[in-house]
Amino acid sequence: MREIHLRTERRSQLVDITRDVREAVSGEDGSAIVVYVPHTTAGVTINEHADSGVARDHETALERMVEDGWPWQHHEPGEENAPTHVRASLMGSSVVVPLGEKGELALGTWQGIFFCEFDGPRERSVYVSVLR
Repeated sequence: MREIHLRTERRSQLVDITRDVREAVSGEDGSAIVVYVPHTTAGVTINEHADSGVARDHETALERMVEDGWPWQHHEPGEENAPTHVRASLMGSSVVVPLGEKGELALGTWQGIFFCEFDGPRERSVYVSVLR
């Protein structure tokens, strides 16, 4: 397993980690990889990475779909992050990506892998494992 470390800059932020994942599995032999986020207020997804506006649209849409101002049951003193748990669940904690010949990621032309922050800014980790 490889670990990718990153620092997010905003409360909600999608970070393109495609290059980091590609480097983590460079030269590996396997059938696929699992990209996993070990955090309850963050997730991972695959979507278009040719236009950064797509990531920003995701951030805005998730904030509007799951608003901060609801009467949440989960309360941590000084850290009202209940909606961030729901946003993370909507995105999911892992993705599977097939590996092509020579270990390259079998992503579509416009696809990228995004770390999804919902409770930032924070130091975060992403785990990448090769399936053999």
